[in-house]
Amino acid sequence: MTTRLQPGDPAPDFTLSTDTGESITLSDLRGGKVIVYFYPAALTPGCTKQACDFSDLLESLTAEGYTVLGISPDKPEKLAKFREKEGLTITLLSNPDKSVMTAWGAFGEKKLYGKVVEGVIRSTVVLDADGVVEVAQYNVKATGHVAKLRRDLGLDAA
Repeated sequence: MTTRLQPGDPAPDFTLSTDTGESITLSDLRGGKVIVYFYPAALTPGCTKQACDFSDLLESLTAEGYTVLGISPDKPEKLAKFREKEGLTITLLSNPDKSVMTAWGAFGEKKLYGKVVEGVIRSTVVLDADGVVEVAQYNVKATGHVAKLRRDLGLDAA
C-alpha cells in the first residue's frame, strides 16, 4: 500500500527537470506556499482540463503567495508540447522514474474502470512556507478540482 502524506508531515524534497530543461528543487521554494499536483499524462482530456484550470487561476494563486508545480511521468519534450499546445503558464515537472510520485503517495494501486491497477494517483498537496503539508488530497477529480481547492484553502472563488 502506498503511504500518503498527511497534514503536518514534512514534504519530501526533490529536484526535477521542467519542460524547458531547467531544474527545480522544492526546498529552494521555502518561504512561499507551494501547490504540488500529480497527474497521469500530458495531452489527455482530464489532465488538460486540470492543467488549464490551474493556468487560468495561476495569477490569483500567485497573488495569494502560491507557486504551482504540476508533476507527471512524461518526459520534458512531451511537457513542452503540452505547454505550447494548451498555452499553459504553470510549471511542469518531469518524473519519468516516478520516484517523487511514490515518495508523495501519488503512485501505486488505484481503481480504474473497476479494476485495480498500478499508476499515477491524481493528487494535490499544499505546502506551507516551511515545506510542511497543509492539505493532502488523493484521487481527486480533474474537472472542478481547482475551484474546490480554492474553496478548501479559503480563497475567494475566481
